[in-house]
Amino acid sequence: MADDTPMQILIVDDELLARKRLRTLLTECDARHQLTEAAHAGEALERLTSAPAIDLLLLDIHLPGQDGLALAHQVQRLPEPPAIVFVTAHAEHALPAFELDAVDYLTKPVRLARLQQALAKARRATGAATAVTPASAPSADDTASLLVHNQGRTERVPLTDVLYLRAEQKYLTLRTTARSYVIDGALSELQARHADTFVRIHRNTLVARHALRALERHAQPEGEGWAVRLHGTTEVLPVSRRQVTAVRELLLRQ
Repeated sequence: MADDTPMQILIVDDELLARKRLRTLLTECDARHQLTEAAHAGEALERLTSAPAIDLLLLDIHLPGQDGLALAHQVQRLPEPPAIVFVTAHAEHALPAFELDAVDYLTKPVRLARLQQALAKARRATGAATAVTPASAPSADDTASLLVHNQGRTERVPLTDVLYLRAEQKYLTLRTTARSYVIDGALSELQARHADTFVRIHRNTLVARHALRALERHAQPEGEGWAVRLHGTTEVLPVSRRQVTAVRELLLRQ
């Protein structure tokens, strides 16, 4: 999706004033956005399964009846789910929200600048989800390596050397068996472009399929979870609960 393309946006919040504020801010961002509203999960699902398709869901977590996290689980199972940005007054829900592959998490009161950042992330996410047609498919040279900037010089790292890619604050780290590099780009874009090479194991991590060695139980700060071990490094990388099944199936097929 181009940066100037208006989006179909669904605002889900049980508070009328909160919906009105988001409408105002979204209009300030781009008056061409097509905005619809829902006050609860049932109303949201009805809108999400009708035309036109929703590009972005601005979703409150505390809703009457089914909450926003449960609704997000249902939304992710739709054939073409929209990008999700959670909008809530409760920052403690950030971790489970991102484990649902939310593109952003905004706390109330929402500020214009943060909403603009979230919209930019949503554009990248929905653009990455669009299938690549033969006319726009990258060339063999493009898919065989990634560009990195290293001490004033630019070089190519073959995809066969890459172990994983991780988003850390404002940067992307590319890890090989020999060293780490800082690269430009977004994880969602790299995942879409190199879907045959990388698998997402966490909201901030893509792992090279060829590097996967084992999936195992692993102690984490929030409790016991899952992690992967890779060929070529002693690092252990956390796996989100949502991705455990996909990683296990991939290992069984190898």
